[in-house]
Parts: sequence; structure tokens; C-alpha cells
Amino acid sequence: MAVTRTVLVVDDERTIADVVARYLERDGYRAVIARDGQEAIELAEREAPDAVILDVMLPRLDGLHVMALLRRKRPVPIILLTAKGEESDRIAGLKLGADDYVVKPFSPGELVARVGAVLRRVAAAPGDGDGPLRFGDVEVDETARTCTVGGRDAALTTKEFELLAHLARNPGRAFSRDELMDAVWRYPHYSNTATVTVHVRRVRNKIEENPLEPRHLVTVWGVGYKLEP
Repeated sequence: MAVTRTVLVVDDERTIADVVARYLERDGYRAVIARDGQEAIELAEREAPDAVILDVMLPRLDGLHVMALLRRKRPVPIILLTAKGEESDRIAGLKLGADDYVVKPFSPGELVARVGAVLRRVAAAPGDGDGPLRFGDVEVDETARTCTVGGRDAALTTKEFELLAHLARNPGRAFSRDELMDAVWRYPHYSNTATVTVHVRRVRNKIEENPLEPRHLVTVWGVGYKLEP
């Protein structure tokens, strides 16, 4: 029997939250709704959702603050909802590790499809049974979906982990930003590859001794990035 996945929907607009919840339940998910940021934190603690759909503009605690707090607990996939034209919110969300974003107004069916895509990537956990990937004092365990540096948890977000794991599976190979978008994000609506740069910077801050002079996650000028073991 398939396990029912729980999705936390956080939006203070009752109509939007209810419609999204109905579409999720129609696709076999269990949906729980929070109407503000503080309630979202409390529900996430109690329900341990498999994914979160999170509006940026919320009462009590804004969505970006909520996402930062959730990330401290565990790397749950998060899809942001932003108003049309709020590019600064989308950029801030990606810097904080959002797995995707959807601009209002949106198609509930497409949003549910994106939830499914994010959860499939998390469940895939590629590892081939050869054990963790190691370079320097960094260890990437795809089965456990953990990354440690000197034995300490690096606290990577879902997307940061997938980016690092993809590069670590292909040491020494240079990938363009477009190739990394296709391999890690897999969403055709991402036309700006700057999100790759943002995530590379965040991963460097978490695994490199000196992020300004990285030893492992290096830039290949004119191409993109590669992992040097």
C-alpha cells in the first residue's frame, strides 16, 4: 500500500489555500493548511510534512522567515508562491534554498505536478550501492541524503544536496549552468541560470574551508563548474 505524502499549504488567502488543498487531495496527497507564518511553524513541527507550499506574503511571520526557520529543522522541499513582479522575493527565496517558485495567479494542477516532481527527486536518492562519495573531509551519502564536513552535518537544503551530489558523481567533469539546470532543477520555466550561481555559492559556504578560494567546487571560466576531489 502506497504511503500518503503530507503537504503543508501556507497561504492567508482562504480560497487559494482551499483550492490547492483540494487539488492535492485529488492527486492522493494529504493536505494540511496554515493561514499565517506562526501557524505554519507549529503545523510543520506537529505534522512533519513531506513538502511545503509557502506563500511569501503572510501575516505574523513572512514566508521567507518561515522558510529559514523550517530549514533549521530539516531539509523539507519548499515551493514558494510569489506575486507577479516580486522578483526580489523570488531571488531571496532561491538564496535561502527554495526548491521551486510559482507566480500568482497560477494553475493548481501545475503546482501539484511540481510538488510531485520535487518529491520524486527526493525519493530517487541515486546512490549505486558503492557507499558515500568522499573528497577531502567532505562526505556525501546519497542513500541517507546527508553531507558532512569533518564529521559535522553541513545542513544542505534539498536543492543544494542534489547539486553537490550530481557534481560529486562526476568528479573532474565541467558542467555548464544550462546542464546543471537540466540535471538538478529539471523545470523548463527556469530561464535564468543565475540560480545555479546562487546555489553554488551557498554550497561553497557550507563545505569549503575558504569559500572565496574553493578547493573542491571550482569555477571553470567560460563553462560553468566542476567538482575537484
